[in-house]
Formats: sequence, structure tokens, C-alpha cells
Amino acid sequence: MCVNDLVVQGAEPLFFLDYYATGKLDVEAARTVIAGIAEGCRQSGAALIGGETAEMPGMYTDGDFDLAGFAVGAAEREKLILEPRAEAGDVVLGLAASGVHSNGFSLVRRIVDGSGLGWHEDAPFAKGQSLGEAFLTPTRIYVKSCLAALTGGGVTGLAHITGGGLLDNPPRSFAKHLAAEIDVKSWPLPPVFKWLAETGGIAAEEMARTFNCGIGMTLTVSADQVDAVTETLAGAGETVFRIGKLTDRAKNAPSVTLQGLGAWLT
Repeated sequence: MCVNDLVVQGAEPLFFLDYYATGKLDVEAARTVIAGIAEGCRQSGAALIGGETAEMPGMYTDGDFDLAGFAVGAAEREKLILEPRAEAGDVVLGLAASGVHSNGFSLVRRIVDGSGLGWHEDAPFAKGQSLGEAFLTPTRIYVKSCLAALTGGGVTGLAHITGGGLLDNPPRSFAKHLAAEIDVKSWPLPPVFKWLAETGGIAAEEMARTFNCGIGMTLTVSADQVDAVTETLAGAGETVFRIGKLTDRAKNAPSVTLQGLGAWLT
């Protein structure tokens, strides 16, 4: 999640530091955690240059641990995306998510608790996986593909779809006088989100405000460069959907309009 937040500013991740705290160190559990961090660093091209491991029995009960971290990136000043560049008429592309990623888990836990299923039971929406394994599918890292798209030109903005979902995150990539029209029928709603909506009785708009709903990153792209950018992203291993466009924003209108929400719950 840290390196995905960096690349939307046009920055290349340089290094990552972690903080792991627990009551009593479980070496095998810690080894698994650090191996996962190292794999994320490998995927993003960042170096894992150190961190902190702390044992604090007065703070944590047996089996509990706290994990945090941060990443540092760099970019040439003229390539940083610090001000909105997008214009009306730009196309919005969406990159497929690998799962729930790392947001909305308070609601996930509530829905699972109400479902009567245990975390080690088979996931109804993911054959061959337990519920816990399915929900902990690692967050997809978009760094290398997005850097390639930025290098090729035509990308006017990027938004990492985290807390706030598809309603609150895309506006970070364009100015306030613009609005995004997104057609949710332009990509399939992954089974995990359909199960969450049906099992928890969650309204479609609430799903879109809480979860990524299958789109982990959005890019605004100049209309004449859409095909080239799509080809670059697909060549880097991404599943790319053309999900909408930018328009001039009418007075008092929302910054994101999601069209076809009813299709998610049918």
C-alpha cells in the first residue's frame, strides 16, 4: 500500500522500513511477515533496509503483534505529479485489484461474524481457499506498470483506491472543476465483493465507498493516448478496463458519478 501511494505522485520507491512489535517474539510468525514484506519490496523495486523489532509484554497479549512501515521514493522534480494535470475529455482507466487489499476490514469482520462461518472454513466465493486466506490475498503492487505508463506519456493523473473506495479516491487525481463519470458495468464485480454485499446486506453505494470493488488503481489518460497507455499497462501484466471519462463539473454536482450500480446486486 505504501509504494502504491508513492507511484501516484510519479515517484519511484527507493526503500522501505518496517516496525514489528509483539509481547513475545514468535520467530516463525515474524519470519513469515518479513518474507512477505521482502516480496513486496521485490515487486516494487524497493530495498528493505532495516526496521525495528520490539518485545513489549506489557502492551501485547500472546499471539498479538503490531506491524507498520513506511516507504521513501524519489522522482525528478519536473516529473512529480503535485498539481492536477487532467482535463475534461480525459479517459479513466481502471486496473484490476487482487482482492479486498488493505481497507474495509472492520466491515469485513462484522460481515464474517454475522455469516456464521469461521476463518478456517472454505470461502464460498473462492474455491480451494479458506475464508482467511481469501481475504488476506496480498495487495497488488502497481509500481512497475504505472511507472512504465508514466514514462510512455499520456497519463495525466493516478489514484490509488484505498479507504473511501471509488467515490473518494479518484478525485485526488483531477482538479475540483472536473468530475468523473464511471460506469461500473465496464468491469466484473469480483466474487468476494458480491459475497460481502449479499451476506452483509450492504447497499451498492456503501460498497463503492468502502471497498475498491475490483479496481485498485485508476489512471486519467489523454484521449489520444488511451490505446498506447493500455498496451503498456497490459504488457506489464495488468488487467485494464476503460471505466469512464472526465467532464466539466456542474455546480453542486458530485465529483464522481457511478453509473449502473444496480447491476452489482443482480
